[in-house]
Amino acid sequence: MEDVLDLYQQPYDPAFPLVCMDETSKQLVGETRIPLPPTRGAPARTDYEYERRGVASIFMFTETLANWRWVPVTDQRTALDWAYCVRELLNTHYPDAEQVRLVMDNLNTHTKASLYKAFPAKEARRLAQRLDIHYTPKHGSWLNIAEIELRILSVQCLARRISDKEILIREVAAWETRRNGNTNARVDWQFSIDNARIKLKRLYPQLQT
Repeated sequence: MEDVLDLYQQPYDPAFPLVCMDETSKQLVGETRIPLPPTRGAPARTDYEYERRGVASIFMFTETLANWRWVPVTDQRTALDWAYCVRELLNTHYPDAEQVRLVMDNLNTHTKASLYKAFPAKEARRLAQRLDIHYTPKHGSWLNIAEIELRILSVQCLARRISDKEILIREVAAWETRRNGNTNARVDWQFSIDNARIKLKRLYPQLQT
């Protein structure tokens, strides 16, 4: 926990950007009847019946100090999907960074080993050397700022029926562009190591004196 909190207190460094990553899924749902638009005195109406059209996966990468998010949408969230997203993160979004400090939970696909499953050893090694991974502790996903951004995405964009992956990609991209362009849309993280040692004292080992 203190490892992640220490990272959050460090100043912005473009050579070593701090990026938080999390992922979620979205059930794709189609309408069985055409929704009725709002009219004078009546809200929009949607039939309670719907058609399941599969599930899409959403990855959230966010660099809070730069007020930046990148939200790729994939069919699945396997080790290969994670590896391809990380390669794009490093090659396209941070080509000049010496090393990206990546905060995420310790899901079994979130490892450098996934890079070796996806790419030849030489390329996997190159990517792995540019990653400095920091895991949130077990039951400590609330420490991941990307989880906050996912919650905002869910409320502002995903809390409705979306029928197919192509529409989901467009809607998520529009949200990403709008939020990245809003200078006030920052997560102002205030919880520090000192706060943790006071408020979460029960989680620390008790030394016998």
